[in-house]
Amino acid sequence: MKYRSRNEIVFMILESASTGATKTKIMYKAYLSYAQLKEYLSYMESNNLIKYEKEMQVYTITEKGRRMMKLYEEIDEMTAKKGEEKIAKAAR
Repeated sequence: MKYRSRNEIVFMILESASTGATKTKIMYKAYLSYAQLKEYLSYMESNNLIKYEKEMQVYTITEKGRRMMKLYEEIDEMTAKKGEEKIAKAAR
């Protein structure tokens, strides 16, 4: 597996939690060990990106988390286009 940035991992966790997810589901969808998962969930909860719903025992995304996902997608789209332009120029 290729190296992933912290932001990419956070995005994957947010994506998993967008419909409500258990720790196990998030761990498998984001390809994390349990130790890594605990660290990321703690970081994301303290930054109000996700919250734990005790009654349903799932993590859900907050409004701030949704905004972060949208921004990440926009940045990813912009940088992907830049990379495609460089490849096209190099091929000429």
